[in-house]
Amino acid sequence: MKLTENFSLAELTKSQTAERKGIPNTPTKLQEQSLKLIAEKILQPVRDHYDIPFTPSSGFRSPELCIAVGSSAKSQHCCKVKGEAAVDFEVPGVSNMDLAVWVSENLDFDQLILECYTGGNTGWVHCSIAETPRKQLLTYDKANGYRQGLIG
Repeated sequence: MKLTENFSLAELTKSQTAERKGIPNTPTKLQEQSLKLIAEKILQPVRDHYDIPFTPSSGFRSPELCIAVGSSAKSQHCCKVKGEAAVDFEVPGVSNMDLAVWVSENLDFDQLILECYTGGNTGWVHCSIAETPRKQLLTYDKANGYRQGLIG
């Protein structure tokens, strides 16, 4: 099922961990609507701006899958609240810091986290949407945990 011109539901639900461990990762119709929103509000605008094909590394995760990857069953990746979803991604050849800054300055998001960034195209960008966006900017790395702002 196509969500936007360049993104499909299959891309946002694919998980090697789910496949390897036999964990179901099928969204409900309501969760599919949230995934369509994040594809429209975040992924497609990024694709259009950079004009570089990319595949999200993580989109929808069932609660069981979130726990299996070391996250929380309360993660926005679970799309438990209407209009709420999260996606992890990077664009080949684009610094993840530059990507995070562009998203922060141009798109409407709930939470934007520059994760495990050590320069260049390391780590990834986590971005979520919600009906009432907080516009929260964070950086995460294992040594320092979560910190306010985009710190590189």
